[in-house]
Parts: sequence; structure tokens; C-alpha cells
Amino acid sequence: MSYLSTNAEPPFVFDFDEMKEKGLERAAAYASADPFPHVVIDDFLPGAVAEMCLNRFPAAPDPDSFSFDRDQERFKTSYHPDYLHPEVRALFYAFNSRPFIRFVENITGIRGLIADHYFLGGGFHEIRTGGHLSVHADFNHHKPLGLERRVNLLIYLNKDWSADHGGQLELWRPDMSARAQSIVPGFNRCAIFTTTGESMHGNPEPVAHPAGVSRKSIALYYYTATWDETKTGRTTQFRARPESEDKVDWLVRNNEFINDFVPPALARSIFRIKRKLDSRR
Repeated sequence: MSYLSTNAEPPFVFDFDEMKEKGLERAAAYASADPFPHVVIDDFLPGAVAEMCLNRFPAAPDPDSFSFDRDQERFKTSYHPDYLHPEVRALFYAFNSRPFIRFVENITGIRGLIADHYFLGGGFHEIRTGGHLSVHADFNHHKPLGLERRVNLLIYLNKDWSADHGGQLELWRPDMSARAQSIVPGFNRCAIFTTTGESMHGNPEPVAHPAGVSRKSIALYYYTATWDETKTGRTTQFRARPESEDKVDWLVRNNEFINDFVPPALARSIFRIKRKLDSRR
């Protein structure tokens, strides 16, 4: 039996009365989890719904897709919900509904969560063979909405996946002294965790399925209206694991140095020049 209940086909509806209480029994474990608040839930969605997501997974990027192939993000592509099959779009819109948000609030203890109708960075994610996502803390500011990022919710779509296939979700201590958790991204497994500047996570071990199957997931992010001028916006903050070959993200570090220490007018000029140079490559 699945942890959450909804229709087997659109419209996907999470019953508010049921979701008002759902997740409360896991709140204490979530809050005390090591190395930061998180929970892992198997059989998260009804089986038919998870199967639908896998069967409708896109074969090619859409106009709002982002593909990455650099030291920190190798062979990774995101797919925006608004270009997915109508059945999948209906499910993503249900993830933004009041009943589902109440469930996330119950588990995390964070009230006033706001769904991202822009799906900034969210949607379907895929990492192909040899690809990985280095350990990082996520961007913290949703600029179009002026919101603060608070929660990640990931649902995996990988059948018969084992640790040998790579791509485990790793949770690291804030000082990067040790890995605290390694979570195999098995089919219909959900991971929820609080996002802060110290919630270091990623899937740094390369995907290595023997049949060349890619690592697939659903990514959802939730926010609160707690952003103000006292806070500093940061993009994704990658960190190298100790005694590893992980690469330092000098691009982000250089950009942040310019933002933090260079006068605004000069900084804008520098970024304009950088954009022109990048466009010629």
C-alpha cells in the first residue's frame, strides 16, 4: 500500500482531510535526523501513478530544459513540467496544491510553505551514464517571487536500482568531514529534507547502470515568504569531498567575489564582458 493516496489517473487529487494529519507521525524523526532534518519514505505514490511518471518520461529536452556537462554537474538534464505529457503536468500541479503542501508542512514543521508555480529548477531530472551531481547546498533565493528556499522533495523513478548502479543521494555533515547518509534512489522512494546553507547533499558517485539506464527523479522545491534585505542570495554552493578528486567550483566563487567586494557599477560591467566572452566560445 502506498504512503499517499490519490487517483490512479487525472485529475490527481490529494484529500485535504486525509493530508491534514498525514506525515505528523514522522515529524519527530525528521527533526532529529542526522546530519540535518530529513526523511525517506518508500512506496510514496500509488504504484500506477509512479509507473505513469516513468512511462511518460521525456526522450528529448524541451524549450525550458537545462543540460549540464561540467565538473560539478555531469550529464544532467532537467525537464520543465509545463512541457511534459498532460497526465504528468496534472500531477505536478497537484504537488502544488494546498493538501500536498499541508502534508509537507506536517513532516517538516515549517509553516507557511509556498509552492513554486514557476518550477524554478524543478521538474523531471535525469543523469545519464557517467554523470553525477557533486555535493552542494542549494540556491537560497527565488528571485522572481522574492522567496526563501526551505524544503526539497525528491521522488525517484529507478526500477531495480542498487548501490552498485551509483547515483546514491548522499547527505554530508556541514563541515564536509564525513558522509552521514547514502540513499539508493530506488523506484517510488521519496526523500524530503530541509534546505539551508549547511544542508550538504548530492549524488557524487557516477551513474553506472550496466544496461546504460539513466537515473531519473522528480524534483520539487518549497519556499517561505521570509526573505528580506538582511539575507544574501547564493547560487548552488558546491563542496569537494575530503580525499576525493572533486573539483572546486571556481566559476561560482569568482562571481560571488565580484558581487560581494566589487562596486555595483563595475561588477555589472565585468559580468557584461564575461557574458560576451562566453557567447563567443
